[in-house]
Amino acid sequence: MDNQRLFLFFALALVLMLIWQSWEQYTAPAPKAAPAGMSPSATSPDVPSAPVPSAAETTPAPKAAEPLARGARISVRTDVIEAVIDSRGGDVRELKLRQYPVALDKPQEAFPLMRDDGPELFIAQSGLIGLEGQFPNHKTSYSAEANQYALADGQNELRVPLKWRAPDGVQYTKNYVFRRDSYVVDVEFMVKNETRREWAGYLYGQFQRMHVGTTGFLTVIPSYTGGAIYTPENHYEKIPLDDMVKNALKRPVTGGWVAMLQHYFVSSWLPAKDERNEFFTDVLEGTRHVLGFKNLNPTQVAPGNKGVIRISFYAGPKEQKILNTLPEGMNLTVDYGFLTVISAPLFWLLEQIHRLLGNWGWAIIVLTVLIKAAFYPLSAASYKSMANMRKMQPKMQALKERFGDDRQKLNQAMMELYKTEKINPLGGCLPILIQIPVFLALYWVLLESVEMRQAPWIGWIKDLSAQDPFYILPLIMGASMFIQQKLNPQPLDPIQQKVFMVLPFMFTVFFLFFPAGLVLYWTVNNILSIAQQWRIMRVVEGKKK
Repeated sequence: MDNQRLFLFFALALVLMLIWQSWEQYTAPAPKAAPAGMSPSATSPDVPSAPVPSAAETTPAPKAAEPLARGARISVRTDVIEAVIDSRGGDVRELKLRQYPVALDKPQEAFPLMRDDGPELFIAQSGLIGLEGQFPNHKTSYSAEANQYALADGQNELRVPLKWRAPDGVQYTKNYVFRRDSYVVDVEFMVKNETRREWAGYLYGQFQRMHVGTTGFLTVIPSYTGGAIYTPENHYEKIPLDDMVKNALKRPVTGGWVAMLQHYFVSSWLPAKDERNEFFTDVLEGTRHVLGFKNLNPTQVAPGNKGVIRISFYAGPKEQKILNTLPEGMNLTVDYGFLTVISAPLFWLLEQIHRLLGNWGWAIIVLTVLIKAAFYPLSAASYKSMANMRKMQPKMQALKERFGDDRQKLNQAMMELYKTEKINPLGGCLPILIQIPVFLALYWVLLESVEMRQAPWIGWIKDLSAQDPFYILPLIMGASMFIQQKLNPQPLDPIQQKVFMVLPFMFTVFFLFFPAGLVLYWTVNNILSIAQQWRIMRVVEGKKK
């Protein structure tokens, strides 16, 4: 098997994998209701786990995906976030990212990361539970001092207070703390204990998200939308939404975080590193998926004293430079899969090139050139083997005509020919096999990096994360693949010849829908390969000294 065949087999396997993933998403049945006996979570607002109390003991509610109740809406605006907090539960019901337009042709419309209605419902909830008295959970009706808050020029911090007084006399203030140039939001529960008994409470936070299926058959570039957790013991783990239906998560941990992921963006509750919590999941009527945490150790406030319980959550882009400032493991939400050990250095190098050039498209081109240069010795060995095979084509064809359909004698004669000419027919395979992990790693770098979102290259390419609007790059890529086919030694089998000639056209069709950044990388790689292969073949075939 020669270099080009192996490369085409690899590319075909990649495309077939993408199609299969899309087909599974398209044909998957709607998730069923959670089985009877599944451990409830804070959503009900049941938050069990002895000896930690359940909020159901004080505020029972049916476990059903009933429409979210609404109270007064409180709008918040900072330099990077637009949020809506509802007085009902003090939930974050809407959150938009001002630095990330929803589309290039809508630059003033911020990307909606969270919303509390429709099939893409996604909200952040938090509250307190305890054994004695009533506690403010995500169904409590708070009062607010104003219905609009905005971070003023020169102001670095914005606080949004919500108040509630329990029947037993304990006063609660739920503060949201927003900061300039930050997607991290602090949630503080200030407890003023005016009773004669010690107050003890447990904090919880959770995300609630609707199950969203694919909208069409061919989702060419599948990306993960679902839950994830990080623990010091098991590190990064995905918690798919469908898995929440089958197996409820209930795990005690120290530190770590819980998150909801989607392409380019992530939202995560970030407990303190030394804090003991239980991570949990739940499903409401098979449609609302809940992932959250709750304290395992209570916070205590003596009679007549005040106390504060604090938690942070992040809601923003999966930018490496931001994620690296967050708790350990958050950078893994940029999911490169099992090739992270290769992908992470490749992205670092790509980022350094971008800092010099200021354009992600040119950075992709330079990185591709550097990768080709690094693998030049391997590629040269592969192309030399292919050139030698090509020189032997007339002799191989003569053997085929001589032995006809006698495959055994034909193979024996060809092996003798290889031995006489000192040619290794597999000489082109190992070099390309070594390069395949790098190709795949770079593929996932270009796919997962939010930095490519709406990043222009030149002329008609306004967004490297979207498909080429005029299909120019895919057509160039197809032409380059066709030229490579012509440079390669052709199979003796006429059926194989036809199959390999069809592949460039088939891949051109697939690449019409790929992000322009990926097509740019593949096109440049092909062009460099053609130049290198042509030169080596000229030398080997004696046409160039």
